[in-house]
Parts: sequence; structure tokens; C-alpha cells
Amino acid sequence: MVAPEGVEAQTCVMARGNAVWARVYYRNTTGEELRSVLTLMGPGGRTVELHCAPAAHDEPGTCETPRVPSSGTPGSATAIAEFVGAGPVEEAPLLLRAGSERAPVARG
Repeated sequence: MVAPEGVEAQTCVMARGNAVWARVYYRNTTGEELRSVLTLMGPGGRTVELHCAPAAHDEPGTCETPRVPSSGTPGSATAIAEFVGAGPVEEAPLLLRAGSERAPVARG
């Protein structure tokens, strides 16, 4: 997804064996430091959140949550990354929200 403000992001859920985690690939061309929250959501309302700080440059970057044991069927987790602008948290504008598809079934 691409926001008019200059943020690009693609979010996915990774799965291997009995572990699952979220990853976001991003590019920040705003010229400002941003704040981002990457959330992995599993069955039963289980979540893992990670706060990232995308640097103010045009280079691609990644951020990922810790790997956690999978608590559901393969493909039952989703991920969302939200990127907000600078300033006080309660006033910072939401620039982009990128969500994932369900995790594919990993073999091996």
C-alpha cells in the first residue's frame, strides 16, 4: 500500500513449523521520523505488538515481531502495521494502515 504522504508498506504473516510472526516491509519518503506499530493477531484475541521507528530516508526497511508459538490452524493469524506522523501521540496523523492476508501453510 502507498500513502500520498510518502509511506509505502507491505505486511505479511510468516509461519514456520509451530512458530508464527509478523513482518512489515516499508519505505519512508516523508523526510520525517515516523512511528509505527506492527500487530500480530491470532485466534482467541491473542496479539503481539512491536513499536518500530522507520527512519527518515528513502531506503527500504523491515520490522518484525518476535516469533511466538502458533495457537491455531495454519493461516489463522493476521498482521496490521500502522504508520503515524510526528508530534504528540494523541495528535499524530495516521498516514497508512497496511494489513496482511492469512498466513500460507508452510511445509517443512
